[in-house]
Amino acid sequence: AGAKEDAFNVLDLAEYTKNRPWWRKVFGPSSGSSAEKYNVATQLVIGGVTGWCTGFIFQKVGKLAATAVGGGFFLLQVANHTGYIKVDWKMVERDVNKAKQQLKLHSSGNKMSPEVKSRVDEVIIFLKKNVILTGGFAGGFLLGMAS
Repeated sequence: AGAKEDAFNVLDLAEYTKNRPWWRKVFGPSSGSSAEKYNVATQLVIGGVTGWCTGFIFQKVGKLAATAVGGGFFLLQVANHTGYIKVDWKMVERDVNKAKQQLKLHSSGNKMSPEVKSRVDEVIIFLKKNVILTGGFAGGFLLGMAS
């Protein structure tokens, strides 16, 4: 009996997305700027609203994170003072100094990997093509942080 082999088309998503900038996924298949799709007022409103939402959320999460870190540090100090835990401060100092040395070594090279550099270049191109949208986002973000 002749077994019929089905032909399948395989799509490797990793390869597919390597050659497609992320903004094409967000703003559609056209490679142009969003200025070709929306007028100036619409771009400012979209940028402003998304920026305000992002700034507002960033502010709330930032307060929550600062409270959690500060509260955790406070509880650690209370537990150390009351004798529930003992902190080896010499070990902490040694580890902090080791981390400082590693940061100095990594920052002295100051070389980005090609993949990171290409992503940064994509973002810069997007920002240049969408100055109005970016400006609206920045203004909205600052208003969101202030509210």
